[in-house]
Amino acid sequence: MSSGNDGSTGGGRTVSPRRDAVRNRDALLAAARGLFAERGLDVPFDDVARRAGLGSATLYRHFPNRAALVGAVYGDLLDATARAGRRALDESDAWAGLGAYVTAVYAGLAADPGANDLMTTSIPGITALDALHEEHRRTVARLVARAQEQGAMRGDVAVEDLLLALAAVGRTVPALASLDGAWQRQLALLLDGLRAPAPVPLPGRAPTGDELTDVLHALGPRLGR
Repeated sequence: MSSGNDGSTGGGRTVSPRRDAVRNRDALLAAARGLFAERGLDVPFDDVARRAGLGSATLYRHFPNRAALVGAVYGDLLDATARAGRRALDESDAWAGLGAYVTAVYAGLAADPGANDLMTTSIPGITALDALHEEHRRTVARLVARAQEQGAMRGDVAVEDLLLALAAVGRTVPALASLDGAWQRQLALLLDGLRAPAPVPLPGRAPTGDELTDVLHALGPRLGR
């Protein structure tokens, strides 16, 4: 009786995946992680297969589309970010919750340079990324509103102001990760500027949601590289 690549045999009996299939999958994930860090999430599939030393057919057998590959590479980080958001929203002190949430997000960026695009890049078909962006926006919006209600955050800060500032500073996190405490220092400076009371009103106006999206796309996936 022969077994297929799905690890099953006739009669309903299952067998362990072949060792070479596991090895190939691990090689593909390692190659994708490295290329995502170097060139962004839209790197061609053929380049991933080539770096792994495998054929494109093998890549597509394991990961039929970009959503599957990105999800496999960053699934743990996506889940950790969502959990950090839920913990922040459970905090009675919204300011403390906001600080803990963005610190957790930045720690993920520092640990994996390729993860930097996750918070700002949108690639059609990757629903996990779209869901992350929406959840991130909702989490920040709720924390901002509560922090302002509690009198901890200046009232003239819009959600889009904070999202733009977080994205801009977040782009520097991988480059600062090798410097002890550097990204934590920049984040602390950013958050301190949001505290109430405000010494002077903010000039200009906050960007709209659509304007924020345009600005983030204009920054590109590799700001500062």
